[in-house]
Amino acid sequence: MSAMCGALGVSRGGYYAWLGRPASGSARQRRRAELAEEIRQVHAGSRGLYGSPRVTAELRDRGVTVTEKTVAKVMRQEEIRATTDRRFRPRTTDSAHEWRPADNVLGRDFAADAPDRKWACDITYVPTDEGYLYLAAVIDLGSRRIVGWSMAGHMRAGLCLDALEMAVLHRSPDTGLIHHSDRGSQYCCDEYQRRVEGLGFTASMSGKGDCYDNAVIESFWGTYKQELVYQQPNGRFATRDQARRMTFEYIEVFYNRQRRHSAIGYVSPEQFEASLN
Repeated sequence: MSAMCGALGVSRGGYYAWLGRPASGSARQRRRAELAEEIRQVHAGSRGLYGSPRVTAELRDRGVTVTEKTVAKVMRQEEIRATTDRRFRPRTTDSAHEWRPADNVLGRDFAADAPDRKWACDITYVPTDEGYLYLAAVIDLGSRRIVGWSMAGHMRAGLCLDALEMAVLHRSPDTGLIHHSDRGSQYCCDEYQRRVEGLGFTASMSGKGDCYDNAVIESFWGTYKQELVYQQPNGRFATRDQARRMTFEYIEVFYNRQRRHSAIGYVSPEQFEASLN
């Protein structure tokens, strides 16, 4: 023992003190290990999707006093990363059709002082091994909640009408709501516009080829693709049925009720609306 301590340059008393010390180390080290475990739990609960801002918000809701800087540092050290590194690129809509688009009433004013004052609508494609599905959605600009959505193997006006009818059924909005969309034929056609007018909504449409005029729902498409579609093998679903089931679970269970949104103070849309009531 003496020879070993001499070789290592430590005293026998120092060696035995180290040997009897708890494996967890100092209080600071224990706290750091506990925080790392709490971060792992939050990250796993978010399906591996949260970065440091949302992890921090969740920890604070659990009563943990911590800064985002500390969370980010621990995540780097523990190699805990958000699994959303593939970029979504919005596509502009072909507006070469016979119907006249509405004016851009919204004018990129995406703020709303209450839910059901402004809705934004759009369509995206969903790849599967069996071919494409198309997803139409209606998002509330006040709470960022997806209030209506529909999936089909086509992208005719009926797809968008189904999403709108779901939103109307669940929300019963007052007249005067601003209904914003792109200039696609599905939204410009007589059938769709008659329904918008019949509901007493104010139709608004993006400028030609300008996806930024509908930036909030384009952002949702990016989130949906990164957090769900691109997580699938080869970046697509195996079947159309799987796409429908997983999209339902993502929107209705995770996105609307659990996922924290930076635009509304890192709470879920359901929590945000509940706080207003």
